[in-house]
Amino acid sequence: MTTTLPSRSCGALRLSLAAAAIATLAGCQSLQSTDGVGGMLTPYKMEIVQGNVITSEQAAGIKPGLSRAQVRDVLGSPLLADPFHAGRWDYVFAIRRQGAEPQLRRVVVLFKDDKLESIDTGGPLPAEREFITSIATFRGSGPAPSLALTEEQLKALPAPVKPPPPEPVPPAPQRSYPPLEPRS
Repeated sequence: MTTTLPSRSCGALRLSLAAAAIATLAGCQSLQSTDGVGGMLTPYKMEIVQGNVITSEQAAGIKPGLSRAQVRDVLGSPLLADPFHAGRWDYVFAIRRQGAEPQLRRVVVLFKDDKLESIDTGGPLPAEREFITSIATFRGSGPAPSLALTEEQLKALPAPVKPPPPEPVPPAPQRSYPPLEPRS
């Protein structure tokens, strides 16, 4: 059994489809304007982070006389270690993040006889909280997250596993070889 729609229903259906198509096309024009919903839509911009973040707390932990290894433990590996200037490490940090001001910082660490001689921060460095706040693009009502672990988080960490002592290597068996030359 086949039912057919009256011609008046088909006309109403066509009219509603045409109205929907016009509304859709009109919506495309509104996306291009800066007013209304279209102004809130922005293309995605990739976040670019390069180098090491050096905070004022880290720079305060650097004192003249420290070895290269001690400086590396506090600041991390330098972005630039020039073989032609072996006594100089350059720490460069750059970030471009959508919704935050771009940042560029240069810190130069100078060594003399493999001991820290000086550190040039090029100006004041932000504290850890200031840095997190400056790059935070979320607008939550809670406090800014911290990079440090709380006491509870430290206690929840598993205890470090000590590797078993190496097994002693058995001595090589003593072998006697026949002489290479005949005995006289």
